[in-house]
Amino acid sequence: MLTLCPTLLPRFKGFCSSPSVIMLFVYMKCRFSLSYRELEEMMQIRGAVVDHSTVQRWVQRFAKLISGRVRQRKKSVNGSWRMDETYIKLKGKWVYLYRAVDSQGDTIDFLLRAKRDAVAAKAFFKKAIKHNGRPAKVTIDKSGSNKAALDFCNQDIAENEKIKIRQIKYLNNIIEQDHRFIKKRTRPMLGFKSFQAARATIAGIESVRMIQKGQILGQTANASAFSNFVNLMAA
Repeated sequence: MLTLCPTLLPRFKGFCSSPSVIMLFVYMKCRFSLSYRELEEMMQIRGAVVDHSTVQRWVQRFAKLISGRVRQRKKSVNGSWRMDETYIKLKGKWVYLYRAVDSQGDTIDFLLRAKRDAVAAKAFFKKAIKHNGRPAKVTIDKSGSNKAALDFCNQDIAENEKIKIRQIKYLNNIIEQDHRFIKKRTRPMLGFKSFQAARATIAGIESVRMIQKGQILGQTANASAFSNFVNLMAA
């Protein structure tokens, strides 16, 4: 049974549905490849009538609760990073989701940006290093903007502390394969209507994916992703 930490309950003030039901459907949207209309039908099966647009608003508002808990309890990653960007559709146009995993496939960080350029790459590495520390080496594709961003990170750094930059495409297969899980979750949405909605939803999807990978401190190794999610939200 999903029971939320008492400190989270004030966030749900004014909502007719219970916090547990709301967070259950936020989890389901972030965990499985379901459309909002499919979630609406599942609500009907449970005996509740909730419009799919309401479920969508729940996700956009409360996915950040999962993201916040995950960031507080995320395990450290190793110093060998694989970084790449993938595409997300927003109002019929492509925006760019910067992502990185370590050599074990654990998610390091992610950042949604409107453009694919050196400024966006710098913003991603700044965020990733702030939350995870400086890596020993980063593997990227042949993108000049990603290389420029790493060169910027290496400025005014002692030679023995500089990030080693590797532009070897086959070593990046691990991050390219990991993109599939995120794309699979976003595909049923047929694109986002606002940048804010995209950012909030993707944060929830990425966070649930980290739970699924076993990246949270105190997780039970043999338990299901949902069981670990329940424990995380109750702590």
